[in-house]
Amino acid sequence: MKTKKFIPMALMMMFILFNYATVRSIKDGLVVTNIGPEAIGFLKMYFVLPSAMILMIVYAKLCNIMSPQKVFVTVTSAFIGFFVLFTFVLYPNPQLFHAAPETIEELAVAYPYVKWFIRVLGNWSYSLFYIVSEMWGSMMLTLLFWQFANQTTKTSEAKRFYSMFGLIGNVGLLFVGLAMAILLNENLHIVSKEVKLIPLLSLVIINSFIVLYLYKWVNNHVLTDPSLYDPSKIGPKKKKAKLSLVDSFKMIFTSRYLGLIAMLVFSYGVSINLVEGVWKSKVRELYNTTESYTAFMGTFQVYQGIAAIFFMLVGSNILRRVSWFTAAMFTPIMILITGVAFFSFIFFGSSVGLNIAAFFGTGPLALVVAIGTAQNVLSKGVKYSLFDSTKEMSYIPLDDEMKSKGKAAVDVIGGRLGKSGGGFIQSTLFTLMPTFTFVEATPYLSIIFFAIVILWICAVKMLGNEYDAKIAEVSSGK
Repeated sequence: MKTKKFIPMALMMMFILFNYATVRSIKDGLVVTNIGPEAIGFLKMYFVLPSAMILMIVYAKLCNIMSPQKVFVTVTSAFIGFFVLFTFVLYPNPQLFHAAPETIEELAVAYPYVKWFIRVLGNWSYSLFYIVSEMWGSMMLTLLFWQFANQTTKTSEAKRFYSMFGLIGNVGLLFVGLAMAILLNENLHIVSKEVKLIPLLSLVIINSFIVLYLYKWVNNHVLTDPSLYDPSKIGPKKKKAKLSLVDSFKMIFTSRYLGLIAMLVFSYGVSINLVEGVWKSKVRELYNTTESYTAFMGTFQVYQGIAAIFFMLVGSNILRRVSWFTAAMFTPIMILITGVAFFSFIFFGSSVGLNIAAFFGTGPLALVVAIGTAQNVLSKGVKYSLFDSTKEMSYIPLDDEMKSKGKAAVDVIGGRLGKSGGGFIQSTLFTLMPTFTFVEATPYLSIIFFAIVILWICAVKMLGNEYDAKIAEVSSGK
């Protein structure tokens, strides 16, 4: 009987993750090839971050006036509405909605210090798709799905269900590569070459309707079955601690322990974004059309899904066998080693890189892209299995108030600044140095990257000492 609840919930996560990986690949393909990889930092900092804040305010308002079921349907329907509009109106007719490329470039040359804002706004439908695609992951997966799961799953079930949700959900990433390989195949002529992404975007729309159907099915057939859903056994829900930005800063700066956790979250977000920006610029050099870039990113999602599944399976064993400090060090060390390899091949591509590329029978650019791909895949695989687990473990020895309010503070400061920090660094550099592209900016970004990772390692060391002290204190009953 438990499968009646488990299977539709797992499928919901799989379809949500499939869409997430698909729109991530498409959004990068549209922005990187039509606007430029440098635009991503500006989008993340000045458009995605404010949009996320506005969306959270709107979501809070909806929760005050609607039932959870209506909120889920309303938000999902809004995403479907945008995807339909973009797929069949905006995407096929950019010449009707965008400024002429010549006009955009003339303005960019006339106003070099704001040229990336001009290019982002001039190609506004691609930029808007990028923003909405970022919101899909945070709203549909992080917020709505897990909120629904927490509302309907007993603690005894969660111990078995939640890890399997992750495993089955990541299978969706494997299907992304297959779908793109078929639908973006040059020999397949469902639509004209100029609108090659329409079948893939249509699949995203269909999957979104499937998510809605599964959600309604669970509500109609699972939550009405007393043997599967008993609110009294789920337990009363504690209100999530909500702190203002000022209160969050105050709590983190007055608690060394929380400050160190926030530093871990911040360091991961900034370091991975710095490498990712340079890597995507190299991917664009190798795959310079929207379709080929998107297809490559679909393959990347397959690798990421395989790595996530692998590290989820082995991560729990690592956590059981080593100390918190050793497990927590895996992520920064992995990012440092792969980051060194990636930047080294960029800097020495004209000498050492040529010889190594020749040995493997490929070109230096393809080798740099391959190393960057491996860096992203391995880093995110370790992040999902070990970084997230050790971060959550670090809250265990805290008292109840610090567990709730402290986590809220870290999510607000560490999470928000981590996601936008890399974008802020890149966009500031490109604004102050308007002639720079990623080619000229890479040496500066690599220095910042190494400094952040070293700071991260120091923070892990200090937090490990404090974590052990607090665990010993709790064990002794003090």
